[in-house]
Amino acid sequence: MKVNCQVLCVIAALTCAIAQQPPISDFILEQNVAIPMRDGVLLRADILRPKGGGPFPVLVYRTPYGKHFAQKEYTIFRRAVQRGYAVVIQDVRGRYASDGEFRPYENEGRDGYDTIEWAAKQSWSNGNVGTFGLSYPGAVQWLAAVESPPHLKAMVPAMTFSTPQNFFYASGTWDMSWIEWIWDNIAPDVRARKGLPGAKTAEEAIAAWKLAAPKMLKTLPLKQLEDLRGVAPYYYDWLSHPAEDPWWDWAELRNKYRRVHAAVLNLSGWYDDNYGPEGATTNFNGLLKSRANDGEKRTHLLLGPWVHGVDATAKTTSGEREFGPAAAIDYDEVVLRWMDRYLRGTANGIDKGKPVRYFVMGDNTWRDADSWPPPATPVEYYLNAPPAGSNRGTISRDRPAPHQVTSFISDPGNPVLNAYDSSGAHDYRKLAKRSDVLLFDSAPMERDLEVTGPIAVKIFVSCDCRDFDLWVRLLDLAPDGTAFNLMSPGLDVQRASYREMKRGRQLLRPGKIYELGPASLLASNVFQKGHRLRLQISGSLFPNFSRNLQSGELENDSARLQKATISIYSDRRHPSRIVLPLMPQLQ
Repeated sequence: MKVNCQVLCVIAALTCAIAQQPPISDFILEQNVAIPMRDGVLLRADILRPKGGGPFPVLVYRTPYGKHFAQKEYTIFRRAVQRGYAVVIQDVRGRYASDGEFRPYENEGRDGYDTIEWAAKQSWSNGNVGTFGLSYPGAVQWLAAVESPPHLKAMVPAMTFSTPQNFFYASGTWDMSWIEWIWDNIAPDVRARKGLPGAKTAEEAIAAWKLAAPKMLKTLPLKQLEDLRGVAPYYYDWLSHPAEDPWWDWAELRNKYRRVHAAVLNLSGWYDDNYGPEGATTNFNGLLKSRANDGEKRTHLLLGPWVHGVDATAKTTSGEREFGPAAAIDYDEVVLRWMDRYLRGTANGIDKGKPVRYFVMGDNTWRDADSWPPPATPVEYYLNAPPAGSNRGTISRDRPAPHQVTSFISDPGNPVLNAYDSSGAHDYRKLAKRSDVLLFDSAPMERDLEVTGPIAVKIFVSCDCRDFDLWVRLLDLAPDGTAFNLMSPGLDVQRASYREMKRGRQLLRPGKIYELGPASLLASNVFQKGHRLRLQISGSLFPNFSRNLQSGELENDSARLQKATISIYSDRRHPSRIVLPLMPQLQ
């Protein structure tokens, strides 16, 4: 999860053992070196470089979470120096040692460009610059890369986004985790810098969040949340711009891949925040398309079974699901091997292997492919309505019978709650008890069934309201009743009024049947023999994302809640279905 990972990063930095790192005497350390930006603002960085020799290729790492914390937590900086790199670790604008005003992401393109070009011109630099980092330190790389800095040769942006439409929003719903991200990660340093009252350390912020969270997350309209007013004015600017607003173009990558000339390794996890796997796959394919005429494409894709965070890549579990020893990787080595190839010219074979490597959950093994998605056969599974008085239907390859419709009442005042505040695989069987959650289960698998790639969902639905959210979640239902999600919330939602994002918000005509479905579901999972597919449908999943008021008014500006009856159609004229990409050998 975006929030908890970064909080843990800050805390872990205070206690992390650094025994694996070489002693300080093995390299040169310059602290708080001032780097001028084009507008005169000074950003400060710590610079680590090998003793003697040189010049060296340079790695740039830019963070809002404190360069001093990063050096205590992560081993990669000193490992890079041992490998013969100079490393620039910089506080971004307005954070910790750096001057200026912090407005998340908005200045990172220009500031990143200026930092990269500054690093390339130093006497200890050979002019070849690479960037790396995960989450926000991943985003800053992309925002700089689309500015086309001449000396940026390689980058490894991990677990980050492709579009604000699936980063700040998800298919038109507002990502509520920004509130805690600001509260825990950003606000303490702002209060300390400006002398504002309130928590000034991560530990104090976490303790205060437990008391403040219920009220903050339930506040409507969203713009009336006062707790962030003094520390994050940009948050209210974000809320004033809907997902389709051209104002967001500064954070849009999908139309700018031709500007990127570096070799790019895209890395994410199946249980990363919603924007992560979508971002990695979209960016990878976008780069391939932009480089269609290039001999060497210089872009790879790595997808593991992880949650959000560097530390997660070394673990074999995600949430409650165990994936075995093969799941863990050496993140530092993955990054440095990429840099060795494209900054130092080392013939380590990276450019000779297949460009896509992904982990198949359930089978718990890695596969290599020439493209993403790998070739698969789309197979339709149709929804069949529950019997009267039940919320449990079925899904099968058989086309549905005529005249099937199932309705439930969605109440934004009593939303479907996500009981888990952490990412990863969790058991969602308890939601079956709610009357506003519909379940559609397959028969037990007669043999293993591998689903790998984008998953299409086409649901015919109507509502007696002007707007609603359609959550369609795919779960792996085990014989013991355990129902594990295959991805983090956000990929599996579609706001009805944003069914055509390019056309902007279009309210519904009550009673009219529309074909809807989340557009970004993707996974790689083997449903083992005896397991079932489960499709879970609801009108909300709170507090991960904002509640649709269902009154036709936006939650940004209104607090007028309206109950609504949502009807799911599954007949021959309206064959609601999920289209699964089945791998040929396991169909």
